[in-house]
Amino acid sequence: MLNAFSAPGRFWRGNLHGHSTESDGALDPAGVCAAYSEAGYDFTCVTDHFRARYGYPLTDTTALRGDGFTTLLGAELHAPETSRGVEWHILAVGLPIDFAPPSEGEDGPGIARRARDAGAFVAIAHPHWYNLQPEDGAALDAAHAVEVYNHTSFVHTDRGDGAVFLDGLLSAGRRLGAIAVDDSHWKRDDAFGGWVMVKAEENTPDALLAALHAGHYYASQGPEIHDIRRDGDAIEITCTPAAAVMLVGAVSSNARRNGRNLTRARLPLDAFQGGWCRAVVVDALGRRAWSNPLWLDH
Repeated sequence: MLNAFSAPGRFWRGNLHGHSTESDGALDPAGVCAAYSEAGYDFTCVTDHFRARYGYPLTDTTALRGDGFTTLLGAELHAPETSRGVEWHILAVGLPIDFAPPSEGEDGPGIARRARDAGAFVAIAHPHWYNLQPEDGAALDAAHAVEVYNHTSFVHTDRGDGAVFLDGLLSAGRRLGAIAVDDSHWKRDDAFGGWVMVKAEENTPDALLAALHAGHYYASQGPEIHDIRRDGDAIEITCTPAAAVMLVGAVSSNARRNGRNLTRARLPLDAFQGGWCRAVVVDALGRRAWSNPLWLDH
């Protein structure tokens, strides 16, 4: 939570999960990148479905970088099969262009480990959308983060929320971050609903990927978190005008402040000692921003 705000650099806005005509999206890669650039994003990652039916695409967007906009390379990886008998959906950002298709017998946790070993930032994609089970999350030991919000899953099925799944893994001791994504396919109004703000000194693929690995980011649907810092036994949060600023932790532990146009809140850490907490900022329209967790077990 804290190092995302104390790290050097500035925040860059980007989408880490989206599709193009290389798999099942309606826009070609150039159109995807143009759409995000024109919407004021600093970067995106086109993560087409890494499936045999599409020829295992790892969509190369390097030629689309420039004019203050950059891209990361990645894919949505698939392999058999979750505890519910369906294929895995695993987000991998920062893959090498020659990342190999799944080998015979390679399962979801295996391909996720291989992606992480290749340098990728690995996230558990839309867990609520396909009812991913806690044992599946435990098996994905290579994951760096969970999609706390997936916009397409919200638009299509009202299953965009990954917070309950994330909190279960955190309470089991997993050290995971929280990302928000579009998972845009460009067939409905499924873009510009969730993003990450990544703190880095440069808007370059290497700097952004290093910041993701370091946890120097937060997730948002709209609110901006300007700063989170610890002052003794309290957390101080500054943000754009909000209706609620809160810390949530294991079971029902929480600290919160509600009001109108809140731009600062000081919240006690008493309820979270020995465990973890994460910050949530909610604006007057109900849009949220989520920090990564702070661990208080030392």
